Amino acid sequence: MTFAPVGLTHFLVLAAVLLVLGLLTMLTRRNAIAVLMGIELILNAANINFVAFTRYGAINLGGQVVAIFVIVLAACEAAVALAIVLNLYKRLGSVSVREANKLRD
Repeated sequence: MTFAPVGLTHFLVLAAVLLVLGLLTMLTRRNAIAVLMGIELILNAANINFVAFTRYGAINLGGQVVAIFVIVLAACEAAVALAIVLNLYKRLGSVSVREANKLRD
C-alpha cells in the first residue's frame, strides 16, 4: 500500500477544520470551559499554519518560533481563564457564560 506524500494543502485543510470546529464550539456552548476549549482549537489551527508555511514555504518565516510564542500565550490565557471560571463557580455555583454578568455586582 502506497501513501500520497503529505503536502501543504493537507496541513491547510487540517487547520481549516480545526478553526471551524473551534468557532462552532465558541458560538454554540454556554459553558465557559467549553468556550475556552474552542479558543484552544483556534490557537492550534494557527500553530499548524505557522509551522506548515515554514516547512513548505520558500521564505524562512520562523514559524516554529511564532508557534512557541502562541503556545506560551495559550498557557497564560488558560491560567487567567481558569481563575475567572473558578471565581464564577465560587460566587454563582455555575460556569454558565450567560450568568457571568452577575459578577459585576
